[in-house]
Amino acid sequence: MEKIEILDAGSEGKAVARVGKLVVFVPFVVPGDVVDIKVLKRKKSFYEGKAIKFHQFSNRRVEPKCGHFGLCGGCKWQNLNYNDQLFYKQKQVFDNFTRIGKFDLPEISPIIPAPAEYFYRNKLEFTFSNRKWLMAGDHGDGNQENLNGIGFHLTGMFDRIIDLKYCYLQPDPSNEIRMEIRNYALKNGFAFYDTKAHMGFMRNLIVRTASTGELMVIVIFARNDNENIVDTLNFISTRFPQITSLMYVINTKKNDTINDQEIMLFKGTPYIFEEMEELRFKVGPVSFYQTNSRQALKLYQVAREFARFNGNETVYDLYCGTGTITNFIAQSVKKAIGIEYVPSAIEDAINNSAFNAITNTHFVTGDIAKTLNEEFFGQHGKPDVIITDPPRSGMHPRVIEEILKASPGKIVYVSCNPATQARDIALLQERYHLDKIQPVDMFPQTHHVENVCLLVRK
Repeated sequence: MEKIEILDAGSEGKAVARVGKLVVFVPFVVPGDVVDIKVLKRKKSFYEGKAIKFHQFSNRRVEPKCGHFGLCGGCKWQNLNYNDQLFYKQKQVFDNFTRIGKFDLPEISPIIPAPAEYFYRNKLEFTFSNRKWLMAGDHGDGNQENLNGIGFHLTGMFDRIIDLKYCYLQPDPSNEIRMEIRNYALKNGFAFYDTKAHMGFMRNLIVRTASTGELMVIVIFARNDNENIVDTLNFISTRFPQITSLMYVINTKKNDTINDQEIMLFKGTPYIFEEMEELRFKVGPVSFYQTNSRQALKLYQVAREFARFNGNETVYDLYCGTGTITNFIAQSVKKAIGIEYVPSAIEDAINNSAFNAITNTHFVTGDIAKTLNEEFFGQHGKPDVIITDPPRSGMHPRVIEEILKASPGKIVYVSCNPATQARDIALLQERYHLDKIQPVDMFPQTHHVENVCLLVRK
């Protein structure tokens, strides 16, 4: 397809072109580019392709900072001016709510930009692999060591990683830690993990950096080689004395998850602390905490402002995770009840309440679709306000049914997926009026947008 103008920014970070009535999705281009497109996939209602020649560059385009742009799928909008990123994220919310919701919309408030366009993540997970993707300057000379690397998976390829030279997502010393461990492993001839054969020694690395300056590093090994494990961890602790929590895992399973593994402390404390207003949150190795700490505060402040508590409310926090929102709003209400299906998250939530001397919270472990019912309301009282922050898939229909039965005065709906959020609000509109919409940019350089809505009972 020749000389096709890119018209819009679409889902999953891909841009949109039209050829007649046909929609074509193209990654790593921006609206205003004019390109030749090679079609890679044909679907009934759309095509997918890639740009193979540029005839005209858009005035919205900027030079990507990252040398891995175009291969790594983490920052697909890095070639788009940040103000234009904000425009298209706001448009994404509007488009989803008008196409899917089909309800009366209040004016959407201008998106809240992130205070930092780069180095905003507090957690990154890297993968060691003996099958790195060869790029310019790499040598595929048959020497296995030259195929060892650590970084992120190549888009669409489970067994190939990009050997990261520098990543702009997490603040220092994240890059230095990753590179020093990589070089130490290569120097000592350690086997990098083979995803297909499930063999090797060095498997994964997790780095968590807190707003308090505390630093957690977790090294995941694929087998129990005590001498080399101890030597490696001693090297890390000596090279980076600022690490406050150094931990390790021996994961012999075929998948990379460590939630079900024993996480062992080598040095320091088994947690770090994050701060939000006057609260401190204990973050363990598998704790969930919003990955953009500074912008998470803005997000929760919006949710609290929308609720406009008077101090006498019973509030339910659905999908509460580690209870960050529950504890954040607790001092403004009479009682705050958090519900979450992950037991370890509830443990963190309870601990964070205790640590901050918060006594008016109560946390329940359970599947919300089964837990939320008349018996639960009878035991804990019907909610005056519900805050809900579900996963990308949105709320289960039974949860929506129970919310309608409980009939709280207000619902504050926080979502990372405006499409499922609009779908759910459409099911609530028989009894609720959509009063406010506030997009928040949590993840610059990506298409992801967080959105907060206030629904008021009719």
